[in-house]
Amino acid sequence: MSEAPGLQWPLDAKGKRSTGAPGQRIVAAALRGLDATAADAVTAERDWRHAYPAHWLALVQAQAARPVGVVASARAGLTAAWSELPFVRAGKALSLADAMRAPQRRFQTLQLHGSGDAAPAPWTVPHQGRELSGDALARQIDRWEKAGVCEAAHASALRDCLAHPEWFDLSDQHLVLLGAGSEAGPLAWLAKWRANLVGIDLARAATWKRIAATVAAGNATLTAPVAQGQPLDAAHAGADLLADTPEIAAWLASLGQPLSIANLAYLDGERHVRVSLAMDAISATLCAADARTQLAYMATPTDVFAVPEELARDVMRRYAERGVVKKLAQFGARLSSGGRGFAPHIETLIDAGDFGHWGLVDALVVEQGPNYAMAKRLQQWRALVARADGHRVAFNVAPSTTTASVVSNPLLAAGFRGAKAFGVEVFAPATTNALMAAMWVHQLRTAPRDFAHPLKLLVHTANHGGLWRLPYRPRSVLPMAALLGFVKRR
Repeated sequence: MSEAPGLQWPLDAKGKRSTGAPGQRIVAAALRGLDATAADAVTAERDWRHAYPAHWLALVQAQAARPVGVVASARAGLTAAWSELPFVRAGKALSLADAMRAPQRRFQTLQLHGSGDAAPAPWTVPHQGRELSGDALARQIDRWEKAGVCEAAHASALRDCLAHPEWFDLSDQHLVLLGAGSEAGPLAWLAKWRANLVGIDLARAATWKRIAATVAAGNATLTAPVAQGQPLDAAHAGADLLADTPEIAAWLASLGQPLSIANLAYLDGERHVRVSLAMDAISATLCAADARTQLAYMATPTDVFAVPEELARDVMRRYAERGVVKKLAQFGARLSSGGRGFAPHIETLIDAGDFGHWGLVDALVVEQGPNYAMAKRLQQWRALVARADGHRVAFNVAPSTTTASVVSNPLLAAGFRGAKAFGVEVFAPATTNALMAAMWVHQLRTAPRDFAHPLKLLVHTANHGGLWRLPYRPRSVLPMAALLGFVKRR
């Protein structure tokens, strides 16, 4: 039986596709130039599936302390990932770099046109059964900021969007959606804002029927690839990011427009790393071909991030100022859990010299696994490298959202239901879509900011739902949140 073409994990000594050791080598490569001892610890780890959070912390800690080495670290990690995962074509394993230089076929080009209201739709935000706009939306943004659900720059950007409705006429923008049908993606909004869209998603009739209907209801134009020999219609549109990676990049380049590329695709398990690397290969190829190429990312808050001193000290203060009753109850819970429950979130600051002091938020959810963490880390690395190379990058941390892929995990679904008891807001997909679409518009319309510390790019406009300002390490209270969520469901 022939193997599926496209990006694959490498074969191990037993001839099986392996994810653990290659993942360790990729992380070690990113660490090597910052902390050789920590890099050696990564490659020596025997229980990567459960122990990876400690190594993620070591990586981000080293980057936070050595800002001048951050971009080199990210480049090393990406280079390792490109080297580790082969691209299989006609049964032969090629390097990803070689495959990207040699696309094998061309796509036809299909255009879909919206027939809805010609004027850009007003930006509104659906939230808890209400459609917020104007003053009501401004007040909700204020509440989110005051509650620590989002960071100040996120709230400020949303206020800017309220003040500039003219920004939402995107007829001058060419926006690529890698994973156009993504549940958490911005297609539904962009289709109402006159954008010139380019959609990439699998050639599945049901997916493209939904995409085509969304476009038809709006006022945008969407360009899509269609395989040679297929009828030039929406039912036959689509391309496989994993198998058609070089061809997609070549087709996008052939459009001859300055593109802003959103990396949105998600796949379960180890395939998430592969599709993230495929999007990375496309993004890197387009960046190399055109200096005007821009990149956009929607990051998860359930990761490790270096955060500025103000946020870190707020977390430390919240832990120190717990009431006596809470301290006693949580002391008992910590004892009974072997120290794992109600662990303090941030205990020390990292001295980055002239670049200030930084804290580490550790919101990794072990159940999501090292492959999920690796997939999101690849996106962070490309964002850092692309920005250093002069490309504009929109990097926005989106709040935890009740997408189908997330709530399919019973523990996470229960934890989300119980999160409110800890001051964490979990967002509905429609709310996240509206907020993240506006954030992308803001970053298309405003001048990029300069950050002394490269890692500030990743957290400046974060909407983490309050997860990062928890006084407790999030996974140390996840079991309690899940218990509350199971009770709530009943």
